Amino acid sequence: MAAVRAIFLSDVHLGTRACQAERLLDFLKEHPSEYLFLLGDIVDFWAMKRAGIHWPPAQNTIVQKFLRRARQGSKVFFIPGNHDEALREYVGTTFGDIRVEQEFVHTTLNGQRYLLLHGDEFDQVTRHHRWVAILGDIAYDLLVRINNWLSWMRRAFRRPGYWSLAGYAKRKVKTAVSFIFNFEGSVIHHIRERGFDGVICGHIHWPAIKEVEGLFYLNCGDWVDSCTAIVEHLDGTMELLDWHHGLLDTHQGPPRAGASPV
Repeated sequence: MAAVRAIFLSDVHLGTRACQAERLLDFLKEHPSEYLFLLGDIVDFWAMKRAGIHWPPAQNTIVQKFLRRARQGSKVFFIPGNHDEALREYVGTTFGDIRVEQEFVHTTLNGQRYLLLHGDEFDQVTRHHRWVAILGDIAYDLLVRINNWLSWMRRAFRRPGYWSLAGYAKRKVKTAVSFIFNFEGSVIHHIRERGFDGVICGHIHWPAIKEVEGLFYLNCGDWVDSCTAIVEHLDGTMELLDWHHGLLDTHQGPPRAGASPV
């Protein structure tokens, strides 16, 4: 029995030490679903090429869970991102009942039409200055590793809650905040031109669920720092779930159903 109608995940970064595989396994165990959408950077070929492959048993179990869900009847779709862009060559094909798509249109039970994509096509740095993107990726990995050490220290000293160094840096660095809002604005402009009600994406590791000028912008976040996912409940309600803290936000809309490729 499905606990939710659809799950939207992005930026798992399998193959790296930063991947929070155990938390994601806990999340998947608690959330069986009719649909599972993997919105890019599920596997991090960039990091594996740069720093070597880190693939512990928990990460292997995640892949097996995705495949098992597809075998057992869940509709599983994979939209590659920039870190697993090599898999874009296989758009339109199926691997173990998982369909690979460039983008996808999902219609909620409330009748809202969402464009699903990774989002790197709206990142001017990734598109035109790849070396800057790679340097930023290395810096972000370092912040996440430091954050893991700080989290261990907080647990050792029995400090409650979770604090994200990477998230703190993004909020404080003006250029990072400006980039996030430019990204959101570009994505919203794109879906307005194409006539969608909203978008669900990833890429920037900044979980969000908000209404912008009458359109819905939902970002899955990631599973290296924020440990967040978007879910559609059985009544069509969309929620952003934070596996560190619980529910972050929610929105609703009018009735109907379905899902279809672009």
